[in-house]
Amino acid sequence: MDWMETLVVTVHVVIAVALVGLVLIQQGKGADAGAAFGGGASQTVFGSQGSGSFLTKMTTLLAVVFFVTSFSLAVFAKQRAEVAGEAGIPVVEESSDAPALDEQPAEADTANSDGKAGNSQVPDLQ
Repeated sequence: MDWMETLVVTVHVVIAVALVGLVLIQQGKGADAGAAFGGGASQTVFGSQGSGSFLTKMTTLLAVVFFVTSFSLAVFAKQRAEVAGEAGIPVVEESSDAPALDEQPAEADTANSDGKAGNSQVPDLQ
């Protein structure tokens, strides 16, 4: 694996973990009802609008970077497959001098010394 592919894989894993963390941190739509009873006053770290817009923008940015690294890894995998395909399985070309498969060699019809028909090169297992 070359250094560029290693870098993209590392960034991809870090972005994936960060994206999961950001999604888990975000509040659902039903959290607004709890803020009406005084629960939302303590979350003023991100400004007067709350953490919604900041976390939404960060999630969007990380999702875009995640998709870019995913497509980059797909391109690397395609290039690796093309290189492996070029070095792949050798092709056997059929020669016109080779006998056909349905033709049997002449010595297969001859009898062995003990009277059994068959090829003399095959050992007798009995």
